[in-house]
Amino acid sequence: MTAFDLTKGPLPGFEWHNKPASHAFGPDGLEIVTDKETDFWQRPHKDIRRDNGHFYFTKSVADLVLAGTVAFDPEVQYDQCGLMVRVDAENWIKCSLEYENASFGRLGSVVTNHGHSDWATHDVPATIHEITYRIRRTGAGFLVEQSIGSEPFSQMRDTRLHEAEGEIALGIYACSPKRGGFRCLVRELSINPAS
Repeated sequence: MTAFDLTKGPLPGFEWHNKPASHAFGPDGLEIVTDKETDFWQRPHKDIRRDNGHFYFTKSVADLVLAGTVAFDPEVQYDQCGLMVRVDAENWIKCSLEYENASFGRLGSVVTNHGHSDWATHDVPATIHEITYRIRRTGAGFLVEQSIGSEPFSQMRDTRLHEAEGEIALGIYACSPKRGGFRCLVRELSINPAS
C-alpha cells in the first residue's frame, strides 16, 4: 500500500501539468490555488476545448486503485477539484464536485474519448466541502467511486478509456473555469495495486 505523505514537500515521481502559480505542501496536505480560467474540457455539445487545468500526477502501466481526499471552499460556478486519470489531452477521466451556486453543486464525472467529453452528474447540497474519490483501473476499464463523510463508497461511473491500454498519468486535479483563486486542499492521496 502506498499512501503519500503530502506534508513533507513534492512527491517522488510526480510532476505537474500546468503547474499553478500558488501551491504549497503543509501540515494539512497539498494546497492548490488555481490560476485564472483553468479547465479540462473537450468539445461536448459545443466546440469548447481547454486543457490548462492543474494536474499533479505520476505514471503507471499497472492495474491499480487511485484514492484521494480533497477539501474545498468554492465560490464561483464550476470551481472544482478531484481525481484524474489521463492518456493525453483528448483521452482522460476526471471526477469532482463542480460548484453551481449557494444551494447546490454537481457531483459527477467527465469521460473524454478521442477528443469528446461527456458529463454525468447529480445535484448535492452546496454545504459539502470534503469528498474522498476512488478510481479503480483494470486495463482500459475504470470504476469511479466517491464517499462523503463516513458513508461507504458508492459508484459514480463504470466506463472505459479506449486509448488506455498502456501507460497512464494519474493524480489530483483542480481548476476554475470562470476565475482564479479557488483553493483546494488535498488531504490524502494513495495508489495501491488492484485486488
